[in-house]
Amino acid sequence: MTYSASQKVAIITGASKRIGREITSQLHKRGFNVAIHYHHSKIEAETLATSLNSVRTHSAITVSGNLLNLDIFPQLVEAVIDNWGQLDLLVNNASSFYPTPVEEATINLETTNLETTQQAWDDLMGSNLKAPYFLSLACIPFLKLTQGKIINIVDIYGLQPLIHHSIYSMAKAGLIMMTKALAKELAPDIEVNAVAPGAILWPEDNAELSSEKKQKIIDNTAMKTQGNASDIAQAVTFLACDAQYISGNIIKVDGGRF
Repeated sequence: MTYSASQKVAIITGASKRIGREITSQLHKRGFNVAIHYHHSKIEAETLATSLNSVRTHSAITVSGNLLNLDIFPQLVEAVIDNWGQLDLLVNNASSFYPTPVEEATINLETTNLETTQQAWDDLMGSNLKAPYFLSLACIPFLKLTQGKIINIVDIYGLQPLIHHSIYSMAKAGLIMMTKALAKELAPDIEVNAVAPGAILWPEDNAELSSEKKQKIIDNTAMKTQGNASDIAQAVTFLACDAQYISGNIIKVDGGRF
């Protein structure tokens, strides 16, 4: 097979909305062909692909699937190879996020939420750690051929836990360690790095976040302001397009909060 050094190809998981959408758009502006992965957000993914293809023909495709089902990964990668013949970048962005207070999972004589907690464990660990690992394994043979890159979207809460989010924090901590471990194991063929957002976008379900809590989070950042999705996308495009001699690093984009 012949690989193009000038035309790069990326897979971005959870790419149809929020941070994933911005990462996809900025990579496309930098010349990448993009595979827009989605699970439920079909309309948003297809709208984004149509918009990007209107800028550059056959530069975007959509790929669907539940990342908790590991069986889809070969087909996902195969769709990219069938379209463009190569893979240069994997961005593991898709993520579940919601609270799992330990007190609610406590087993006592009268009631137990153990089953619910196990389901949350499988979902949070699955989307934030298991899926990125096994999708990376599926991509590695093709990334080696292009001296490609893996970029994981982690979280500052993988470095310092968020109260009531112990499982999520543990999963992101695992993804941080995965970044470092794969950087060692895949060198010198593949660079592996991570970007750790701080206060960028509030969760879609804002039930736990009052205006006062949001302001307190912002006040705890050195820059005293909330970031936005483009801040994360810029860090990703730096690692994808401009960075040299960087691997195994976690770039915190958090306004100095950490």
